[in-house]
Amino acid sequence: MAFRNIMLVLTLGCLSHTGFSQSTITNLSTIEKTTFQTSNPWKPATDVRADVAIVYGTRDRTGLTFEQRIQSWREKGYVVHFMTGIAWGDYQDYFTGKWDGINHMGEGQVTRQGDTIWHDKMVPYLVPTASFIRYMNEKHIKRVIDAGIDAVYLEEPEFWARAGYSSAFKTEWEKYYGFGWRAPHESPENTYLSNKLKYQLYYNALNEVFTFAKEYGKSKGMYVRCYVPTHSLVNYSSWRIVSPEASLASLNCVDGYIAQVWTGTSREATYFNGFEKERVFENAFLEYGSMESMTRPTGRKMFFLTDPIEDRPRDWADYKKNYQATFTAQLLYPMVANYEVMPWPDRIYEGLYKTSVNSDKKERIPRFYSTQMQVMVNSLNRIPESNNKVCGSHGIAVAMANSIMFQRFPTHGGYEDPQLSNLYGQTLPLLKRGVPVSILHLENVSYPETWDGIKVLILSYSNMKPLSAETHTYIADWVKKGGILVYCGRDNDPFQTVQEWWNKESFHYNAPSEHLFEQMGLDKMPGNGVYSFGKGAVSVVRADPKEFVLNKGEDNTFVENIRQLFESDAKKGKLIFKNYFSLSRGPYDIVSVLDEGVSNEPYTVKGKLIDLFDPELPVLTEKKVLPGEQAYLFNIERTENATKPQVLAAASRVYDEKSEKRNYSFVTKGPMNTTNVMRMLMPSEPRELEIKQADGKTVTDFKSSWDNTSKTCFLSYENMPEGIRVEMSW
Repeated sequence: MAFRNIMLVLTLGCLSHTGFSQSTITNLSTIEKTTFQTSNPWKPATDVRADVAIVYGTRDRTGLTFEQRIQSWREKGYVVHFMTGIAWGDYQDYFTGKWDGINHMGEGQVTRQGDTIWHDKMVPYLVPTASFIRYMNEKHIKRVIDAGIDAVYLEEPEFWARAGYSSAFKTEWEKYYGFGWRAPHESPENTYLSNKLKYQLYYNALNEVFTFAKEYGKSKGMYVRCYVPTHSLVNYSSWRIVSPEASLASLNCVDGYIAQVWTGTSREATYFNGFEKERVFENAFLEYGSMESMTRPTGRKMFFLTDPIEDRPRDWADYKKNYQATFTAQLLYPMVANYEVMPWPDRIYEGLYKTSVNSDKKERIPRFYSTQMQVMVNSLNRIPESNNKVCGSHGIAVAMANSIMFQRFPTHGGYEDPQLSNLYGQTLPLLKRGVPVSILHLENVSYPETWDGIKVLILSYSNMKPLSAETHTYIADWVKKGGILVYCGRDNDPFQTVQEWWNKESFHYNAPSEHLFEQMGLDKMPGNGVYSFGKGAVSVVRADPKEFVLNKGEDNTFVENIRQLFESDAKKGKLIFKNYFSLSRGPYDIVSVLDEGVSNEPYTVKGKLIDLFDPELPVLTEKKVLPGEQAYLFNIERTENATKPQVLAAASRVYDEKSEKRNYSFVTKGPMNTTNVMRMLMPSEPRELEIKQADGKTVTDFKSSWDNTSKTCFLSYENMPEGIRVEMSW
């Protein structure tokens, strides 16, 4: 059966899973704006105060069952969801045969050298076999739903590109392709076929488990939502991992994603202007953009994740700097307003990390950083979606496809794509000039919404291939109606010759681009130049995009070509080059200034501003942001209901706000061993201030000050999970 038909059958198999009203679904979404994930029960030190606690894994512990872990969070007012891995996890009872009497250790992912790829001790990365899927459904999913949880997250469907040599995988190969297994390293075609199967195996696995979850939930009168927490297509391609990614957004049994983007993914070094280094903000911007564009046309829910630390041990200053960069990048997508505010709060609040880059001394999170982090995290509970756009020239997109993961490893014929430079060659030359380039997934070209606002599409088949001929029908139709296509590529990479749709059955093309050009009335192998088609045009650039970033100054001609097409052919006005991105979302101002950009000038924001990256929450009249830095500001002048007393920013979550004629009160809750700071808008300076713990004891150790210019009161004291009640009058 052809790949496209398999996808159609699976999609139909997920249809019509609810029977629940749209209002029910909408209400659930509104009360589940912020989340975090944890494998532990509630405790005072990790009382994050997001809307949802995602409890990880069903494993019982000595004296503590899974159900008791769930209950510990519910008792503190949290909505509880569930997460576990789909490619790995605490499934020792499956591996060792305790579950069904069969040892399954041979189902791990295996390299050419015969080594199992391990996630942890006794936790291999898995080939998702039929027996494993049955185990997940019967042992885990049923128990979770029986415990009353109605949202299931199966994270990181990951199959390593260097794997594909186990007996379990060979069996799946024969089932899928109908012929004997071929060693992935022996040819480009074998590599491509191997990775395509890995992609399909996890597509099938998620489809089957999520379909079971929804049907089992429905049998108990529950509407079960199913989400995929996953790294971005950008990161998985860079790290040489295969995963279903964009195709899942068309499955009716998939309700959305968590975009797992953080310092650890975004600090992967890239090439630009001939130089390789970490470019955390730029990478994060592209990663979040890749994730957002998967769901924009399909209407699925998207949570953006950030992490105040990362998996690899670094020092606190490093974590803080890069957290600010990734946090800013996520906020520059104002159409997303749901967040996983942190993973693993235990390691964030209680882990030991280096005090400085050159020190061996380790300490828990410094108070200044935990305070700043909590101000940022709590702002996510209220930051709105917005129709505003990040400043700059819009309408330029770069095409990506899941097949970009298929040809990353191993290298064939000496063709190299160092650090995913064929992708970054299409994106960084524009991004570094302040152009907010977007991502367009070829898996979504059939959705009309995919093309909204796109005037120039940059496409290359140097590092990916289209999975169906139908893709070209939609691209050609878009060009005919006035779109501008820029095709970059020499079409000489070894994967052009794999046995795929463009050279099988009735098709006889040497490269997939030949079919695309033919759809637009061009020669199958046009040279450099601009060609008309209908109301649009095609610009052919016979260079691989990697050349634009691997060599110093090589991107100038490419960028100039884009500029001319944008201004003259697309008639979109002047293509604006600058060294910053900025956006306003409600009262929040978000800014990032680029290094290696078109200038070294700082960007200045003016107004009555609260600096949300400063744990003292100072009020500023202007904020200068230097190249390589970001800013997150609350603009007091854009406060809604500005005559009403209200908390504008806080390192705690605020509850039970009550405002009377000359009195204002509220309760704050936050993790133990952290400091709360807050800035409140008031009609005038408070004359009386009373702060009490939940047990009624008066808090005397606090700081307060008044800023008459902004009419704001600053207040600071120690957080308590049980709550601190504040009353003030004027």
